[in-house]
Amino acid sequence: MLDRLPFLIGLRYVRAKRRNHFISFISLTSMLGLMLGVAVLILVLSVMNGFDHELRTRILGMVPHAKIESRSGMEEWQPLAEQLMERERVIGAAPYVEQQGMFSVGGRNEGAMVNGIHPEWEDRVSIIGEHMQEGSLDDLEPGEWNIVLGSILARRLGVGVGDRVTLLVPEASITPAGVFPRLKRFTVSGVFSVGADLDAALAYANIEDMQTLARLGDAVGGLRLELDDLFAAGAETRAIVNELGPNYRGYDWTYSHGNLFQAIQMEKRMIALLLTVIIAVAAFNIVSTLVMVVTDKHADIAILRTIGATPRSIMGIFVVQGLAIGVIGILVGVGLGVLLALTIADLIDWVETAFGIQFLDAGVYFISNLPSRLHWEDVRNIVAAALGLTFLSTLYPAWRAARVQPAEVLRYE
Repeated sequence: MLDRLPFLIGLRYVRAKRRNHFISFISLTSMLGLMLGVAVLILVLSVMNGFDHELRTRILGMVPHAKIESRSGMEEWQPLAEQLMERERVIGAAPYVEQQGMFSVGGRNEGAMVNGIHPEWEDRVSIIGEHMQEGSLDDLEPGEWNIVLGSILARRLGVGVGDRVTLLVPEASITPAGVFPRLKRFTVSGVFSVGADLDAALAYANIEDMQTLARLGDAVGGLRLELDDLFAAGAETRAIVNELGPNYRGYDWTYSHGNLFQAIQMEKRMIALLLTVIIAVAAFNIVSTLVMVVTDKHADIAILRTIGATPRSIMGIFVVQGLAIGVIGILVGVGLGVLLALTIADLIDWVETAFGIQFLDAGVYFISNLPSRLHWEDVRNIVAAALGLTFLSTLYPAWRAARVQPAEVLRYE
């Protein structure tokens, strides 16, 4: 019977109504603190996981994992693309011509990067075909001077499919009338939306039209590569450049978006650390609760010692009581956190629709909706950390209880 004594009495102390209502209040506060800390930590880490996932699938689905360029121009790009496709990690290759420029329509001016692409090859390295709101990449016929704009860029310019836009590129044309910026009229043939900042800064045209505009002849700017593992992009790019020789250079996605990815990872770690401190504060409230319970139960402890309870059993009673308080708070927090993590996107959508507000503007942030991805590994780690902190919080009060001398207590009772 004595082995079950700590468990039975510890649970009884949790359920019992206390003469000291302040102790009950501190116990409730400890439970609520653990519940909120665990729930918020699960929710925030799920949102950060969602941002990380969106970065990988949306932005890095549009941004090439790696680019290979030739210092002398790349005219025979097809044999090179086939050669690179034979590499184990390369799963797609496509030619491109990049041109930074400014679109002008009716007094509105917006800067953007124009990618000259081959529509038949682009699906190998980009997800743009899956995010067309209007039109199709197949409309980018050579010589037609059609262009596909991001949705935010099109909205800012006030244009839609069928409208005409003027592209000014930062290169001068010398004419008998003087020096003028090079410009060309395009017809908007499509609009895409990936829900990211790329919608405001990216446009696509046929690669042959862009070769003509950039005066490259038959040469392309380089090859865009899709890899099976984006985190291997740096090593794979260096290996390709070393194999091709000094006439080639390569860039991977970390040059353009590596800082954003690192920032998300750092924020996730820092937020997890800060919220763990909140859980620790709530857990250590249990210390206050148990110290007061020990003081309140001196007579009970003395009686248990006189009937044969060992100091270890007395410690067990208060460890069980503290853990019971913590487990209740943690379990409720896990349930609340998981529920919020699974529904937060729908809740935010409802609030935006109901009140006509937008929490995330893709023109400011890199996505336009609040993503959330629940990882059960995070939940497991949070629960383990919270239980560990709760257990540590019970040790000092339990040790104090075990040191109570029954003779000294009963002398004054």
